[in-house]
Amino acid sequence: MYEEQRSQAVPGAVLWRAGGGSGVVLPDGCMDLLWADGRLLVAGPDTGPHPAGEVPGGAFAGIRLAPGAAPALLGVPAHVLRDRRVELADLWPAREVRRLAAQVAAYGDPRAGLEALAARRAADTGPPDPLAAEVTLRLRAGEGVARIAAAVGLGERQLHRRSLDAFGYGPRTLGRVLRLRRALALARAGTPYVEVACVAGYADQAHLAREVRALAGTTLSAYVAGSEGANSETPQPSGSRTTA
Repeated sequence: MYEEQRSQAVPGAVLWRAGGGSGVVLPDGCMDLLWADGRLLVAGPDTGPHPAGEVPGGAFAGIRLAPGAAPALLGVPAHVLRDRRVELADLWPAREVRRLAAQVAAYGDPRAGLEALAARRAADTGPPDPLAAEVTLRLRAGEGVARIAAAVGLGERQLHRRSLDAFGYGPRTLGRVLRLRRALALARAGTPYVEVACVAGYADQAHLAREVRALAGTTLSAYVAGSEGANSETPQPSGSRTTA
Protein backbone atom coordinates (compact mmCIF):
# COMPACT_ATOMS: atom_id res chain seq x y z
CA MET A 1 0.00 0.00 0.00
CA TYR A 2 1.31 3.40 -0.97
CA GLU A 3 -0.65 6.68 -1.00
CA GLU A 4 0.39 10.27 -1.55
CA GLN A 5 -1.18 13.70 -1.80
CA ARG A 6 0.01 17.26 -2.23
CA SER A 7 0.62 19.27 0.93
CA GLN A 8 -1.65 22.26 1.37
CA ALA A 9 0.61 23.91 3.95
CA VAL A 10 4.16 23.36 2.65
CA PRO A 11 4.76 24.56 -0.93
CA GLY A 12 5.97 21.83 -3.27
CA ALA A 13 5.79 19.10 -0.64
CA VAL A 14 4.03 15.74 -0.91
CA LEU A 15 2.52 13.76 1.97
CA TRP A 16 2.68 9.99 1.76
CA ARG A 17 2.14 6.83 3.74
CA ALA A 18 3.20 3.25 3.12
CA GLY A 19 3.42 -0.17 4.65
CA GLY A 20 6.74 -1.84 5.19
CA GLY A 21 8.05 -4.24 2.60
CA SER A 22 10.79 -5.20 0.19
CA GLY A 23 11.88 -3.42 -2.95
CA VAL A 24 13.72 -0.26 -3.83
CA VAL A 25 13.16 3.47 -4.04
CA LEU A 26 14.80 5.44 -6.82
CA PRO A 27 16.45 8.88 -6.74
CA ASP A 28 14.11 11.86 -7.07
CA GLY A 29 16.17 14.88 -5.94
CA CYS A 30 14.08 15.24 -2.77
CA MET A 31 14.54 14.79 0.97
CA ASP A 32 11.92 13.40 3.37
CA LEU A 33 10.94 13.82 6.99
CA LEU A 34 9.74 10.37 8.11
CA TRP A 35 7.52 8.91 10.81
CA ALA A 36 8.32 5.26 11.46
CA ASP A 37 6.69 3.46 14.37
CA GLY A 38 6.83 6.54 16.57
CA ARG A 39 10.28 7.73 15.48
CA LEU A 40 11.19 10.82 13.48
CA LEU A 41 13.86 10.34 10.83
CA VAL A 42 15.27 12.10 7.79
CA ALA A 43 15.94 10.56 4.38
CA GLY A 44 18.65 12.38 2.48
CA PRO A 45 18.98 12.84 -1.29
CA ASP A 46 19.75 9.63 -3.16
CA THR A 47 22.24 9.04 -5.93
CA GLY A 48 21.06 5.52 -6.71
CA PRO A 49 18.57 2.83 -5.74
CA HIS A 50 18.30 1.93 -2.05
CA PRO A 51 17.21 -1.49 -0.76
CA ALA A 52 14.42 -2.05 1.73
CA GLY A 53 15.20 -2.46 5.38
CA GLU A 54 17.34 0.62 5.98
CA VAL A 55 14.49 1.98 8.10
CA PRO A 56 12.90 -0.92 10.02
CA GLY A 57 9.24 -0.71 10.83
CA GLY A 58 5.77 -1.83 9.90
CA ALA A 59 4.05 1.41 8.88
CA PHE A 60 5.47 4.70 7.67
CA ALA A 61 4.42 8.24 6.85
CA GLY A 62 6.40 11.08 5.40
CA ILE A 63 6.53 14.53 3.95
CA ARG A 64 8.67 14.70 0.84
CA LEU A 65 10.16 18.16 0.45
CA ALA A 66 10.85 19.73 -2.93
CA PRO A 67 14.45 19.72 -4.20
CA GLY A 68 16.45 22.29 -2.25
CA ALA A 69 13.78 22.91 0.40
CA ALA A 70 15.01 20.68 3.22
CA PRO A 71 18.40 22.17 4.22
CA ALA A 72 16.96 25.41 5.59
CA LEU A 73 14.28 23.50 7.46
CA LEU A 74 16.69 20.93 8.91
CA GLY A 75 19.61 23.27 9.52
CA VAL A 76 22.18 21.11 7.71
CA PRO A 77 23.48 21.17 4.12
CA ALA A 78 21.99 18.47 1.93
CA HIS A 79 25.32 16.83 1.05
CA VAL A 80 25.76 15.83 4.71
CA LEU A 81 22.73 13.54 4.34
CA ARG A 82 23.40 12.25 0.83
CA ASP A 83 22.40 8.56 0.55
CA ARG A 84 21.67 8.41 4.30
CA ARG A 85 18.72 7.77 6.61
CA VAL A 86 19.27 9.28 10.05
CA GLU A 87 17.32 9.81 13.24
CA LEU A 88 16.15 13.41 13.58
CA ALA A 89 17.68 13.31 17.08
CA ASP A 90 21.08 13.05 15.38
CA LEU A 91 20.48 16.52 13.93
CA TRP A 92 18.40 18.26 16.60
CA PRO A 93 18.43 18.09 20.42
CA ALA A 94 16.95 14.80 21.63
CA ARG A 95 14.58 16.49 24.07
CA GLU A 96 13.16 18.66 21.29
CA VAL A 97 12.73 15.65 19.01
CA ARG A 98 10.86 13.74 21.74
CA ARG A 99 8.52 16.70 22.14
CA LEU A 100 7.93 16.89 18.39
CA ALA A 101 7.36 13.15 18.15
CA ALA A 102 4.67 13.41 20.81
CA GLN A 103 3.01 16.21 18.84
CA VAL A 104 3.02 14.16 15.64
CA ALA A 105 1.66 11.14 17.51
CA ALA A 106 -1.27 13.24 18.74
CA TYR A 107 -2.60 13.53 15.19
CA GLY A 108 -4.93 10.86 13.91
CA ASP A 109 -2.91 10.79 10.70
CA PRO A 110 0.86 11.21 11.22
CA ARG A 111 1.08 12.83 7.78
CA ALA A 112 -0.87 15.78 9.16
CA GLY A 113 1.49 15.94 12.11
CA LEU A 114 4.54 15.94 9.87
CA GLU A 115 2.98 18.63 7.69
CA ALA A 116 2.31 20.83 10.72
CA LEU A 117 5.84 20.24 12.01
CA ALA A 118 7.39 21.18 8.68
CA ALA A 119 5.18 24.26 8.28
CA ARG A 120 6.09 25.54 11.74
CA ARG A 121 9.76 24.89 11.19
CA ALA A 122 9.71 26.62 7.81
CA ALA A 123 8.06 29.68 9.38
CA ASP A 124 10.80 29.79 12.04
CA THR A 125 13.79 29.21 9.75
CA GLY A 126 12.79 31.23 6.71
CA PRO A 127 12.79 30.30 3.03
CA PRO A 128 15.27 27.95 1.35
CA ASP A 129 18.04 29.15 -0.93
CA PRO A 130 16.15 31.05 -3.68
CA LEU A 131 18.58 29.63 -6.20
CA ALA A 132 17.22 26.11 -5.68
CA ALA A 133 13.82 26.63 -7.28
CA GLU A 134 15.23 28.37 -10.35
CA VAL A 135 17.97 25.80 -10.89
CA THR A 136 15.45 22.97 -10.54
CA LEU A 137 13.07 24.62 -12.99
CA ARG A 138 15.79 25.18 -15.56
CA LEU A 139 17.12 21.63 -15.20
CA ARG A 140 13.61 20.25 -15.72
CA ALA A 141 13.45 22.29 -18.90
CA GLY A 142 16.65 20.62 -20.12
CA GLU A 143 19.01 23.60 -19.86
CA GLY A 144 22.72 22.90 -19.57
CA VAL A 145 24.77 23.75 -16.49
CA ALA A 146 26.82 26.46 -18.19
CA ARG A 147 23.68 28.23 -19.37
CA ILE A 148 22.07 27.95 -15.94
CA ALA A 149 25.16 29.32 -14.22
CA ALA A 150 25.17 32.30 -16.56
CA ALA A 151 21.45 32.87 -16.03
CA VAL A 152 21.76 32.97 -12.23
CA GLY A 153 24.94 35.06 -12.29
CA LEU A 154 27.35 32.47 -10.92
CA GLY A 155 30.40 30.64 -12.16
CA GLU A 156 29.99 26.91 -12.66
CA ARG A 157 32.10 26.14 -9.57
CA GLN A 158 30.01 28.49 -7.45
CA LEU A 159 26.84 26.92 -8.77
CA HIS A 160 28.21 23.48 -7.93
CA ARG A 161 28.98 24.50 -4.33
CA ARG A 162 25.55 26.05 -3.85
CA SER A 163 23.95 22.96 -5.34
CA LEU A 164 25.82 20.63 -2.98
CA ASP A 165 24.33 22.52 -0.03
CA ALA A 166 20.85 22.76 -1.54
CA PHE A 167 20.42 19.41 -3.29
CA GLY A 168 23.16 17.16 -1.95
CA TYR A 169 24.97 16.93 -5.27
CA GLY A 170 25.92 19.11 -8.22
CA PRO A 171 23.52 20.38 -10.88
CA ARG A 172 24.60 17.80 -13.44
CA THR A 173 23.67 14.95 -11.12
CA LEU A 174 20.38 16.61 -10.20
CA GLY A 175 19.65 17.08 -13.90
CA ARG A 176 20.25 13.37 -14.54
CA VAL A 177 17.94 12.43 -11.66
CA LEU A 178 15.14 14.73 -12.82
CA ARG A 179 15.48 13.48 -16.39
CA LEU A 180 15.29 9.90 -15.14
CA ARG A 181 12.08 10.64 -13.22
CA ARG A 182 10.52 12.08 -16.36
CA ALA A 183 11.59 9.09 -18.42
CA LEU A 184 10.21 6.61 -15.90
CA ALA A 185 6.87 8.45 -15.78
CA LEU A 186 6.62 8.37 -19.56
CA ALA A 187 7.50 4.69 -19.72
CA ARG A 188 5.03 3.88 -16.98
CA ALA A 189 2.32 5.67 -18.98
CA GLY A 190 2.96 3.35 -21.92
CA THR A 191 5.09 5.62 -24.11
CA PRO A 192 7.31 3.64 -26.51
CA TYR A 193 10.88 3.58 -25.27
CA VAL A 194 12.33 5.25 -28.35
CA GLU A 195 9.88 8.11 -27.82
CA VAL A 196 10.70 8.21 -24.12
CA ALA A 197 14.36 8.75 -24.98
CA CYS A 198 13.53 11.60 -27.36
CA VAL A 199 11.00 13.40 -25.17
CA ALA A 200 13.04 13.08 -21.97
CA GLY A 201 16.16 14.46 -23.64
CA TYR A 202 18.43 11.45 -24.08
CA ALA A 203 20.72 11.13 -27.07
CA ASP A 204 19.11 7.83 -28.05
CA GLN A 205 17.50 4.74 -26.57
CA ALA A 206 20.89 3.25 -25.67
CA HIS A 207 21.71 6.38 -23.66
CA LEU A 208 18.38 6.04 -21.85
CA ALA A 209 19.11 2.40 -21.04
CA ARG A 210 22.54 3.24 -19.61
CA GLU A 211 21.12 5.97 -17.38
CA VAL A 212 18.31 3.76 -16.09
CA ARG A 213 20.85 1.09 -15.23
CA ALA A 214 23.24 3.60 -13.61
CA LEU A 215 20.67 5.48 -11.50
CA ALA A 216 17.94 2.90 -10.97
CA GLY A 217 19.95 -0.31 -11.01
CA THR A 218 17.49 -2.00 -13.35
CA THR A 219 16.19 -1.97 -16.90
CA LEU A 220 13.29 0.10 -18.15
CA SER A 221 11.30 -3.03 -18.97
CA ALA A 222 11.79 -4.42 -15.48
CA TYR A 223 10.81 -1.11 -13.92
CA VAL A 224 7.61 -0.87 -15.96
CA ALA A 225 6.71 -4.49 -15.21
CA GLY A 226 7.15 -3.87 -11.49
CA SER A 227 5.23 -0.59 -11.47
CA GLU A 228 2.17 -2.18 -13.06
CA GLY A 229 1.30 -3.56 -9.66
CA ALA A 230 2.97 -0.80 -7.70
CA ASN A 231 2.60 -0.61 -3.95
CA SER A 232 4.95 0.27 -1.14
CA GLU A 233 7.05 -2.79 -1.93
CA THR A 234 7.88 -1.73 -5.49
CA PRO A 235 9.53 1.34 -7.04
CA GLN A 236 7.11 4.20 -6.56
CA PRO A 237 6.28 7.07 -8.92
CA SER A 238 7.74 9.57 -6.46
CA GLY A 239 9.34 7.30 -3.91
CA SER A 240 8.44 6.19 -0.41
CA ARG A 241 11.67 6.48 1.52
CA THR A 242 10.74 3.62 3.81
CA THR A 243 11.82 1.15 1.18
CA ALA A 244 14.71 3.21 0.00
